[in-house]
Parts: sequence; structure tokens; C-alpha cells
Amino acid sequence: MSPTLIDADILLVGAGPTGLYGAYCAGFRGLRTVVVDGLPQAGGQISALYPEKEILDVAGSPRVRGRDFVAALLDQAGRYDPEYLLGRQAVALGRDDEGRPEVTLSDGRVVRAGAVILTAGIGTFTPRKLPAGEDYLGRGLSYFVTDPGAHTGHDVLVVGGGDSAVDWALALEPIAKSVTLVHRRPAFRAHAASVTAVTEGGTRVVTDAEVEALTGEGTLRLAHVRVRGEPAPRVFEVDSVIAALGFVSNLGPLAGWGLRLRGRSILVDSRMRTSLDRVYAAGDVTDYEGKVRLMSVGFGEVATAVNNAAVALDPELSLFPGHSTENS
Repeated sequence: MSPTLIDADILLVGAGPTGLYGAYCAGFRGLRTVVVDGLPQAGGQISALYPEKEILDVAGSPRVRGRDFVAALLDQAGRYDPEYLLGRQAVALGRDDEGRPEVTLSDGRVVRAGAVILTAGIGTFTPRKLPAGEDYLGRGLSYFVTDPGAHTGHDVLVVGGGDSAVDWALALEPIAKSVTLVHRRPAFRAHAASVTAVTEGGTRVVTDAEVEALTGEGTLRLAHVRVRGEPAPRVFEVDSVIAALGFVSNLGPLAGWGLRLRGRSILVDSRMRTSLDRVYAAGDVTDYEGKVRLMSVGFGEVATAVNNAAVALDPELSLFPGHSTENS
């Protein structure tokens, strides 16, 4: 077999909560599972946008921090050893001689699977760029915080006014040398309790301000911040700048696969089948009559997709997977 070809029973495209639960469901049925995501870490919107925020609508968990919820989903799926291919997109869909899907990834690898389940959430995330200092991307400027510990003892400047910006400021405040939060408007869009916590804590908050320039020799050292009404920019010493300015989402390459769509959503039937053979979808990326976009609904959809895919791969199998308690 070519080193660029990976064989699987189920390929899940999207490593958000729905995809991670799908990995558990597929593993429970004994299916070899691969999970692909364009983001550098699992967790989808939760990891990218609000990892420190409490989630209140998970059945059986009155409140759980986003990061902890993702960790629990990874642990649940991990007992079946799914393979994660993160930081790469599912680009093109082809077929082998037997009609099995072959999905080409952005790094050139090809995943051949018995069935593909699209769990891409609201689609591909493209971060809104910081107008100043894009040359420092990877040299002090970032759009994600994949490892908060990497900022320990650093002077950090966070740019943005939404939940992700405020959440990162709060998360980094206990471990960073200093945290400065810059927002171009006088009021924040983030949750009121989070805004209160950040303004009353140890974070330096600068509003009505924009980053005018980033400078440094080789790596980032200074952030020049223009505050409305002040004659000269303020200059902050920084080790890192986190631009949490939100994301633009779309279906990305999936839009060219020939799927039947309604707007930016993929139409599915009651078995979570799309218009393409052996391709299913579940979660926020799907649409059908009466669709409710809740995480709990996505969990049910991906369980339906996995079990219908399992029967499609082997008609001798039962659609009902059995109760997990029977295997304990």
C-alpha cells in the first residue's frame, strides 16, 4: 500500500463534538475510524472560539468548561484508538474501482473508506486577519491558542471583543507575565459575566483602540496601539499577540463535491444519507425539515449515521448497536 493511502471503515470529516462522538460510536461497532479536521486541534468551534466558557446544555452535565468537555469526548472515543489527521482539509472526493470513497487531503494523503460522514459543523474556519503585522504570523502573532502553557511568563496582547478574546485573556491571566486586551469599540460583545471578570481582574483593558503596527527584529517585540483621541500610539512590549477577531465559515472544498445543498447546509434523509453514495452527514452542517441546531441533536444524528453506515458496509449487521452496558 502507498504510504500516502490510508484505509478505514469510517472517515469522519470534522473533529468537533459531533465528529468526536461519531468516533466513539464507530469504535463501539468495531469500525476502523479516521477523523480529519482543518483545525490544528480537536474540538471544533469549542476549542477555537470558547474553550474556557462553560457549556450549560449538555445532558447530564449542568455545567462543563469547553476545554474539559472536549477532553472528555476525546477520552470517550480514545478507547477505540481512532486515527486523527488534524491541520489538514478534506479536499476532493473520488472513488476506487469498487465505488468506495477516496478522499484526498490537503497534504496529499488519500483516505479510502467504506463510508464518509461529514461532521464539519458550520464548515471551514478562516480567521479574520489582523490588518497590521501579518508578517509576524508564526513569529509571535497567532489566531489560535493551542497550548495556553506556551504563554507562561510572557507579555501577551489579545485583540478582539468577543467571547474568544475575553476567554483567552481570562485563561492566560494567571500564567502570563502580563495580559493586555485591546478592542476597537468601547463595549465588548462577550458574555457580561466574562467582561466583568476581565475588567475587574489583572488584565489591562484598552478600548476604542486598534493595533496599528507590530514590530521586532526576527520575532515580535512591540505592539503599537492607536487609541481614539490620543495624539500618538501606545507602545506595549509583547512576546505574543493573539488576534481573536472571529472567523469566516463556509463549506470550503465540500461545496464542490456535488452534494445536494440548501444554502451552506447539506441535505440529508432520515438515515443521515446525503445525495452521494456512501456519504453521510450529521450535526450543524446538515439540514432537513424540522432541523434543530443543537449539539445534543448532532450527537443523535451522528449515531444514526454511523449505525446506518455500518449496516450499509455489512448488511448482516443489526442496525441497533446494542447497549454499552452489555460490554462492560
